[in-house]
Amino acid sequence: MSSVSPHMHSQDDGKDEVAYIVQPVFKDAKSAGARRDVSDIVEEAEGLVRAIALGVCKTRIVQMSKINAGTYFGKGTREDIAAEVGEAEPAIIVVNATLSPVQQRNLEKEWNAKVIDRTGLILEIFGERAQTKEGRLQVDLAALEYQKSRLVRSWTHLERQRGGAGFMGGPGERQIELDRRIISQRITKLKKELEDVRRTRELGRKSRERVPYPIVSFVGYTNAGKSTLFNRITDAGVFAEDLPFATLDPTLRKITLPNNQEAILTDTVGFIADLPTHLVEAFRATLEQITFADVIVHITDVSREDYQIQRNDVIGILKDLGISYETDERIVEVYNKIDTLDSESISDIVRYSARSAHKAVCISALSGQGVDDLLARIADVTAAQYRSVLYVLPGADGKALAWLHAHGDVLEQNHGEDGKMELRVRMDETNINKFASRFSYHPLIGS
Repeated sequence: MSSVSPHMHSQDDGKDEVAYIVQPVFKDAKSAGARRDVSDIVEEAEGLVRAIALGVCKTRIVQMSKINAGTYFGKGTREDIAAEVGEAEPAIIVVNATLSPVQQRNLEKEWNAKVIDRTGLILEIFGERAQTKEGRLQVDLAALEYQKSRLVRSWTHLERQRGGAGFMGGPGERQIELDRRIISQRITKLKKELEDVRRTRELGRKSRERVPYPIVSFVGYTNAGKSTLFNRITDAGVFAEDLPFATLDPTLRKITLPNNQEAILTDTVGFIADLPTHLVEAFRATLEQITFADVIVHITDVSREDYQIQRNDVIGILKDLGISYETDERIVEVYNKIDTLDSESISDIVRYSARSAHKAVCISALSGQGVDDLLARIADVTAAQYRSVLYVLPGADGKALAWLHAHGDVLEQNHGEDGKMELRVRMDETNINKFASRFSYHPLIGS
C-alpha cells in the first residue's frame, strides 16, 4: 500500500528535456537521526538528474508501507503518476530506488514512458563523465552487469547523441546484444581488459614510487567542493560545476607546499550514499589509489544539515578500502563552505570536530579562506614522513648519485674537498634504508 505525500513540487529548469522523479519513503524507516531528511534525499536525486543535462518537471514523494512485487508502487499511486506523466510528457521517469527488471518493465507499460532506477541513473552519469580507458571499461562492465538480468535494452531513453562513454545505445551507436550468453562473454572480455589496464596502472604507480613526491589525495562526498578546492590550489581549471560526479577519473597536478616540499595532488570521484554494490566493485580500482596516498584529505560540505551523515558515509567507504580512519595519521579532515555559515554554526562545527579523531581545518574553497592553514597541515603530515639528510659521496660514484636523484628530492648539491659530493636530500625512511643497503652510504649523524 502506498500513498502520495503532500510534499510534491514542480519546477521548470528551462531545459529542453525534463525528468519526472518519484521518491519512495517508507513509513517504517529508522528514525531521522539514522537516515537523511527527505528534503536532502530529494535534493540529491534532483542533482543526479541535472548531472545528465535534464531538467526536473516534478518530484513526487510517495509514502510506502510495503513494496508491490510486480510494480513496486500500489495501484492508486501508479494511476496518479500516470495522469501526471501524461500531462507533463517527461523524457524519462526516475524512480530513486532499486527496481527489479519486472517492476521496471511493468511501470514502463503502465506509464507509457521510459523508466530507470537509481542504478541506471548513476550509470548514465558515469557514462558521461568517464574519460580514461580504465574509466570507460569500468562503465561498460557495470552497465553489462546491470543489464544482464534485464531483457529490455536499458539505454534507449535518451536517444540523442551524447558525449559520454558511448554505451547507451542511441541511434548510430553500437547495439548491445541482450542475449545473456553474449553478455557474459563480453563481461569476461571486459574484465580481462580491465585487469590489463590495472596491471599497467600498477606498474605506473610503482614507477611513481621512485619519484620523490608525496601523493596527496582528495576524497569526499559528491558536491563537497573537492574540485573547487583542487582548482583553488592548483589553478588547474578542472571541471567544477555543482553536479554530482563532476569528476570521475582522477586528476593529478604537482604543487609546492609551504615547507618547499613538492607533492602530487590528486582529485578522485565523489562518493554517494547507497551506491549499488556492483558499482562500488566496478569502480574500486579508481578508489584504490587512495590507499597508496601519503596524505588523504577528507573534504566535507558543512553547509548541509546532513553533513555528519555524509562524512560518515565517506568514512565507511574508506574503511571498506582497508583504511583505519581513526588511527591513520595520513588523514587530514577539511570542513568546507564555512563562508555560508554564521558564527554560531561555525562554533558548533568546531566543537563537533574537536570530538573527532582528526581535528578539522575549516575553509572556504570558493573564497580561499583557511586554504593556507590546510596547506600547512598537509605539509606537517608530509614532513613527518620525509627526512632531510646529508650525504657525502665520492664524486666518481655516479650510480649512487643517480639513485639519489631518482628516488629522492635533491635540495642541495655541492662539490666538497677531495672531489667528493655533498648532497642534501629529502627522502622517506624506506628509501633512506634502501640506499644504505644498496650502496653502504649512511646519512651524516645530525644531518
